This record gives sequence, C-alpha cells and structure tokens, in this order.
Amino acid sequence: MTAEGFLEGRRLQMARGVLLQCIMGGYPPSRFYGSDDGDLALVADPKQIHRLPWSQQPRALAICDADELTGESSRLSTRGQLKTVIARYAALGLAPVVATELEFFVFAPDPDPTQPFQPPVGLDGRREDGHSAFSISSNNGLRPFFSEVYACMAALGLPRDTFMHEMGVSQFEINLLHGDPLLLADQTFLFKHLLKEVALKHGLTVVCMAKPLAHTPGSSMHIHQSVVELDSGRNVFSDAAGEPTAAFRHFIGGQQAGMADFTALFAPNVNSYQRLCHPFASPNNACWSHDNRSAGLRIPASSPVARRVENRLPGADANPYLAIAASLAAGLYGIENRLEPSAAIQGEFEVPDNLSLPCTLHAALERLKRSHLAKELFGTEFIEGYIASKTLELTSFFDEITPWERRVLAAQA
Repeated sequence: MTAEGFLEGRRLQMARGVLLQCIMGGYPPSRFYGSDDGDLALVADPKQIHRLPWSQQPRALAICDADELTGESSRLSTRGQLKTVIARYAALGLAPVVATELEFFVFAPDPDPTQPFQPPVGLDGRREDGHSAFSISSNNGLRPFFSEVYACMAALGLPRDTFMHEMGVSQFEINLLHGDPLLLADQTFLFKHLLKEVALKHGLTVVCMAKPLAHTPGSSMHIHQSVVELDSGRNVFSDAAGEPTAAFRHFIGGQQAGMADFTALFAPNVNSYQRLCHPFASPNNACWSHDNRSAGLRIPASSPVARRVENRLPGADANPYLAIAASLAAGLYGIENRLEPSAAIQGEFEVPDNLSLPCTLHAALERLKRSHLAKELFGTEFIEGYIASKTLELTSFFDEITPWERRVLAAQA
C-alpha cells in the first residue's frame, strides 16, 4: 500500500482463504474458510508500524490483525488466537509472561536445493568447521552481517538479551527479553524477517528450518513462561516463602495434558521431526524436570521471583503466535482444571508411553484431528482448517522421491 493510502486510513482487505494458504502456495477446499471466500480487514497495530532500516527505498512494515468485516477477530488468525488466550488469563486477574530463544543458521547462498547447505566463507577465507560453539570469536567472519543485524534490531526497538554461537555449524541463538506474549510474538516474527532481509544484503542465507543439516543439532524456539497477578505483578508460581505453588504444578499439568495433542502446532513441518527424532537436547517428550535439558518441560535454575516453565518442543520453524498461544492455553487449562503433573524426572530416564509425543507430521496431525481439547481451546474452524492446510503440505512431500530412496533402495531386489 502507498504511504498516502495508509495515512488516509484506507482499509486493506484480503481474501479469507489466504490465512490457510499452505507453504507451497495452494489452498485447501473452500469449505474450510467459507465457500464465498469473502474478505477480511487487515487492521494495523499502531504499536507495530516500523520503518525498515535495511531498505534503501523508504519502506515500512505494519503488523496487522485479521478481522472479519463485522469487526471481530478472525478465528483463522494465529495472532487473534494468541490475543484470545491472553484475554482468558486477564479474565482471571492474571497475565502470562514469556520469552523466546530463537536459533538459526547462517549459510552461503544455496541455489541448488539438492545439495547440502554450506557455511559462508569468512573474512579469513575459510568456512567454519563446527568447532566454534560458544566461542567469543566464532562470528568474526560474519561481523559485518551481525553489526547490521544489531543496528536494525535497535532501529526496530527489538531489545536483545544475549546472542551466542550455538552447537551447530554456523548456528547462532538470540534470547529476547521476557515480556507480554503478544509483544514477544511480534518481536520474534520481526526478528526472523529482519535476519533474512539483512542476510540477502550481505550475500548470505539465513535458514530457520528445524533441521537443515544432518548429524548436526537442529534449531529450536524455546518458550519460557510464567504467570503474574495483573494488579500486583507477583509471580503466581512462587509463594511468599519462595516455594512452588499449586498454580505452578497445575500449569505444568496443563502443559503435559496438551503437548501431544498440540505437537503439530509446535512442530508444523515434515522437517520439524528430523530435529525431534534425532535429539541434540531436543526432547520429544512431555516429561518435566528441574534443569534437565532432556525433558520437554524444563524448570530453569532461578530465583523464586523468576520461576518459570520452559517449553523445549517448538522449533525455529514454528509460527511464534501459534506456538505461544498453544503453550499458554495448555498451561491455563491446567490451572483452571487443577491438573496435577507427573513426578519430576532427573538424570538419565526412559520416557513413559503416556508422555511420549508424535514423531512424524502425519502422526501429529492424526493426534490433532482427534483432539477435543484443541477444538475446545482454539475452535473447530481453526483446527480443521490448519489440518487441511498441513495435509496439503504433507501430500506434496510424499509426491517426491528423495535422494536417499534412489541411493539406497534402487539396487534392492
């Protein structure tokens, strides 16, 4: 839209079905979004209008809500779903607080998708070989790129906590500061967009796939969650003596009750399960533990005021609005229904059958299809539409024969 049209308040409308467009560009049958495929209104959030600092031409980006023309939020909107979950907390005098940790890879351009990704050639003329995890000098070859990333984050008002090199080859992680869930979802979305745009300027490719390289750790989007009282700001997970509360237990119980049903919301792509089925601290379970990275739900070591629950299931490929909404909705369900969690696990452990999670997209979608809880919390329209869109993507994947199949199976009798 032109700047003039935007400033005049001209309404921007979009076909309702676009909210269910699959990643290849196609659409499920129109019955999932209304046979007329009528319009939605895109309503800009006045707090999320940003001049794009990496663009040479003056350009701006506005994060919008997708609203029905009658004024209410579209049930197909993931941002709208998150706002609904936050409102449910507010009705109880509570406010969730979250922070996201986003991992990503920086690669050289990859024009041939049949070939593996490669790290870029650094200023020293060499490609990283994977020995730079947590090194303070590991990104020297990418310093011009990261310098512009930092500058663009500051221009967009994205506060960062820590930035580090992660375990994978040319893999990095950013921790965003904790705060309002909608704000953190917006910031996570903006940061991923920023990364890709700035990378293109520097002749690089940023990849937020869950598992872009074999035999290498995948990329997560861990979600740290706590709940405070609206009036006092007190963390309801800790009592006056600094001990865990019943609300803390019930929140974990709700997380456990929802993780298997919601796996397809946290791990939305075929590739997501490459990360979960080859875990490098990427647990595919609903166990919980104090400071154990093998558990899907980890309680980080912290002071009582910062007591929180870390959901380690979502990958970097997850929709931040939907992943945060699903995680918080499960926790609130546990609080409202006083669900008790399983016993905490520590050290080496075997995952009980009732705490294991789907390990393929097909299995996750089948579990979501049978979930009464998902339809109760997000509405039948959203869940059925989401499944329809993801089924198109899964079908497209099965329409291709992989190099592994040709290499290994072609010679079989």
